[in-house]
Amino acid sequence: MKARFLFALLFGAVIVLALLPRTSSAGKFTGTEPTKDEASPPAAKLPPIKSPVLFNTPEADRILSAMQVFPKDNPWNQDISKLPVLKNSRQIIAAIGANGPLAFNWDMCFVIVPPDQKRVAVRLTQYPGESDPGPYPVPDITPVEGWPISGGRLDLYQRATGGDRHAIVVDPMGGMLYEFYQARRTTDGWEAAQASVFNLRSNGLRPDGWTSSDAAGLPIFPAIVRHDECERGIVNHAMRVTVDRTRRAYVHPATHYASHLTDPNLPRMGERLRLRKDFDISRFPPHAQAVLRGLKKYGMFVADNGGNWRISVAPDTRIQGLHELRRVKGSDFEVVDTEQK
Repeated sequence: MKARFLFALLFGAVIVLALLPRTSSAGKFTGTEPTKDEASPPAAKLPPIKSPVLFNTPEADRILSAMQVFPKDNPWNQDISKLPVLKNSRQIIAAIGANGPLAFNWDMCFVIVPPDQKRVAVRLTQYPGESDPGPYPVPDITPVEGWPISGGRLDLYQRATGGDRHAIVVDPMGGMLYEFYQARRTTDGWEAAQASVFNLRSNGLRPDGWTSSDAAGLPIFPAIVRHDECERGIVNHAMRVTVDRTRRAYVHPATHYASHLTDPNLPRMGERLRLRKDFDISRFPPHAQAVLRGLKKYGMFVADNGGNWRISVAPDTRIQGLHELRRVKGSDFEVVDTEQK
């Protein structure tokens, strides 16, 4: 009896091992779902950070892979794959555009700084009353939204004008995030329309009614699609999405609206959308699959007014194949009810 039991147990283990997904010799996932290790960043100690590091480098990958962005129970890290669908989900999707394609912007660059980064003053020009006070650890090589895709020298682009010009500074050792709207470097130093500071080790929100560098009052850095996570097989957090028309309302973790429209079938700031569970991602390129897996598990927050169905991607040329996301349509998404207890 015991011998039969042991044989059956051994045979069952062999069958289970045979059915496990295979990885390539480089350890990258080759099937349609990521392995457990690929689904989560490794529990590693942060490597030393002695000088500013730009977002699109192997050094940044190593730092970001070991970094915890907000606590694990934070909304940005919440698995929403099993949350109920909002009652008027179909109407909201139709209002955004059921036939519209999923798109992306090569927009949100950032810089990682050491804990002893020199702090500088930033002159706040438009929203000082809804800004967090400085000085801020802004290094000379801080990139501004639109660079390097725009081409040209960074120092010249820092001094240009026009557009949203977000600037993002991340301090992993200190667990702090600094974000600026319409940032620009002048002969007298840095200036910005607004400045927001987030504690990446806290679940605290901005005061209700306050904006941030994003219209919804949300941080941007936690939403950016990055190279290191695309390589691991899943974007392991909620993303941000822009839509053309929003409602004069917000839902937490958003704290601010930017519309005068009251149609209940328009999305609120902070509205959370997810890719349908039954959407087949198997024929998409690997990095696109990583994005789509994240959209199924973590979804995306409506964060700003802008082009419909546009998510934010770090302008990192190592990220490949995202143009195929256009095959995903608005009708492939649903709005989830994040307020139901």
